[in-house]
Amino acid sequence: MSDKTVDLRSDTITLPTEEMREAMAQAPLGDDVYGEDPTVNKLQKLAAEKVGMEAALYVPSGTMGNTCALLAHSNPGDEALFEEQAHMYYWEAGAYANVAGLAARSVAGQHGVVTADQIHENVRGDNPHFAPLSVVCIENTHNNYAGHAWSVEEVSAVSAACREHDLKLHMDGARLFNAAVAMGVEAKEYTQHVDSVMFCVSKGLSAPLGSLLCGSNEFIEETYRMRKRLGGAMRQAGVAAAAGIVALEQMVDRLAEDHAVAKGLAEGLGAIEGVEVSFSSRPTNILKVDFVALGWSAADLVAKWKERGILCNPRPPHGARLVANRHVGLQDVGYVVEVTRELVG
Repeated sequence: MSDKTVDLRSDTITLPTEEMREAMAQAPLGDDVYGEDPTVNKLQKLAAEKVGMEAALYVPSGTMGNTCALLAHSNPGDEALFEEQAHMYYWEAGAYANVAGLAARSVAGQHGVVTADQIHENVRGDNPHFAPLSVVCIENTHNNYAGHAWSVEEVSAVSAACREHDLKLHMDGARLFNAAVAMGVEAKEYTQHVDSVMFCVSKGLSAPLGSLLCGSNEFIEETYRMRKRLGGAMRQAGVAAAAGIVALEQMVDRLAEDHAVAKGLAEGLGAIEGVEVSFSSRPTNILKVDFVALGWSAADLVAKWKERGILCNPRPPHGARLVANRHVGLQDVGYVVEVTRELVG
């Protein structure tokens, strides 16, 4: 086993910065269930301002935030529409069904991006045989499509289609700020077109935990009830929220560094014969690699890299996902590429 470690499993492995630790130690606290934690209140106000919405709710996880949104936007027995590889549909333990009580349909997006035409095509008539469609969910950036970022125009077009059919539009924006940095826009340019958005401060922004669910005042009042229903009521949560404030104030622009690392990995690994790299045409901090031409399974790849201190998550049957993060620098790119050349050679 190598003494060196390059952890590319996820940007969730990021540790809080020294500024975050100091802010957490000094944070003014209160009981958030009574709305009396000033640090939580400050984070929620800042989050709402960042995305141009009226209010925000601090939740322990992105999955909880997304589930609260589904509960608030729909009724049991309704239907939700997802892109077929979306995190909410694919990776969140079926919460849309077993918690929110929703039926689901999926559509195949181009790099995870669905179109207005697909919304129109999937709105069925009023018929007692059909679960009524009530909410459309989109993901920006799209995890399963190598962190592909939407354009503002694409979000706007889907939003217009949803409004035409009186549908709510929720954005799973776990990595929303990666998309904004990559596309050179403000996050609120995206979120002005959606009814609600969830984003994480615990990924590339490096806070130790937590996500923000944002929307109208009425929506957030309802999601507060949903958070309670899911067991997400918190007390002196300002201890963690303090790091989220630092994340939003200091860590957004540096996401470009992660994007540069991902680009370096894509170029370096893609130059190795037998290694196929999937890198978005609107790239952020995620790429996928495939070693099928070398006859390696995903398990083979993970094991070979792990022996040399390179950690990743498998994407069977022959690939892996690599996620650049604050603890991986450009100098580590050379190491990963060099080790991979040795292993392939």
